[in-house]
Amino acid sequence: MSLRLRLAVFGAGVVAVALLVAGLLLYALLSRSALTTQDNTLRARADAAVTELNASGAVSAVPAVAPADLKTSNDVFVEVFDSGWSLLYTTAKPAVAPDRWPGFTTRAGVRLYSAPFNHGYVVAGQATRVPQESLAAVTAFLVISAVPALIAALLASWLVAGRALAPLKAVAVAAEDIGRTRDFGRRLPARRSRDEVSRLSAGFNGMLSRLQDAYESQRRFVADASHELRTPLTTIQGNAGLLTNRTVAEEVRTAAIADIAAESARMGRLVDRLLTLARAESGLELTLTRVDLRLLVYEVCRQASSAHPEVPLYVRGVTAFVDGDHDALHQLVWILLDNAFRYAHAAIEVRLFTELGWARLAVIDDGPGVPPEEREKIFDRFYRSDPSRQGSNAGLGLSIARWIVNQHHGRVTVGDASAAGGAAFLVDLPLLPRS
Repeated sequence: MSLRLRLAVFGAGVVAVALLVAGLLLYALLSRSALTTQDNTLRARADAAVTELNASGAVSAVPAVAPADLKTSNDVFVEVFDSGWSLLYTTAKPAVAPDRWPGFTTRAGVRLYSAPFNHGYVVAGQATRVPQESLAAVTAFLVISAVPALIAALLASWLVAGRALAPLKAVAVAAEDIGRTRDFGRRLPARRSRDEVSRLSAGFNGMLSRLQDAYESQRRFVADASHELRTPLTTIQGNAGLLTNRTVAEEVRTAAIADIAAESARMGRLVDRLLTLARAESGLELTLTRVDLRLLVYEVCRQASSAHPEVPLYVRGVTAFVDGDHDALHQLVWILLDNAFRYAHAAIEVRLFTELGWARLAVIDDGPGVPPEEREKIFDRFYRSDPSRQGSNAGLGLSIARWIVNQHHGRVTVGDASAAGGAAFLVDLPLLPRS
């Protein structure tokens, strides 16, 4: 059963329940009113007869001229009894005597009211089918009128549900078309109303925008990763082909082997960083423990100096303990140093100091620096501020660095090293309080 039909049936069901409750209440009120009306009529007729008999005196037993048959007649009849309850006069047949007096009683399908007068009793009566027939007519009217009302309610609910569900159908059709065509640039038309459907359309459009951004980001990521991997693979393949040639000089073979080793290491670092980004996007969260940041920075700087002896590296810092992941922080410092060695001309400086509850790590080089308008973009994947620059893992390392800093509830920024140029990467991590 479709949602529209279920809503229509539900609407008709609500109307049916309302009609049933209203009908029962109306029936109860009319039933009570009909009985009250009949009792008032019988009392008035009996009181009138009592008044007349008291004025005229005793009544002798006189048969009625044309007594009404109680089996078919609905008229009010009058009976007169003497003080011993012997029948003196009646306008109905057969005569019906009350089983108690004075007051109302029902006997043999007849409603009776008895009242005393000077020489006996007066009884006014009427068949009980009179109010029942009136109530039966009202019941028939309610049932007959309820049928078209329910049909009208069903049709109205069907139309209203169709109108209300039309935007939802549009969303479903759009989602199906987008899934089939991958056209994430498509949007639902904006609605002027502020109802739930408008919020759904706005939320759906927002989701499409995020999907489009993620899809475009994924495409760029795959293209850039393919490009970055293609370069070392091409170098390795070319040198491998060169090594198969036995006529190549020994120094050329040695250079080819060195190129293969260097490009293999470069490709390995690129793959490791791609895997790190993949784990980050999968929702990986680091486990944080107490880390001596000064000891870690000095260790990484010693390793970096051994790997890049051609550029002097100066380190100074103070003791600083942070809540962090040792391996991730080790990778963070390596990324910043690797970036500095790539662009530094003469020297690199690393500083670690504390300031207002933060441990601040500064990695400073004397390279060309980063233009202010590109200082946020360099943290995007595979972004280079200068396309002519060539370096390993361009654009991935800084993306990983920002993720690591965010996992440690810190911040990373880049600025000018000095007025003469150069770049200064600043990492702020929450400082652990002294125990």
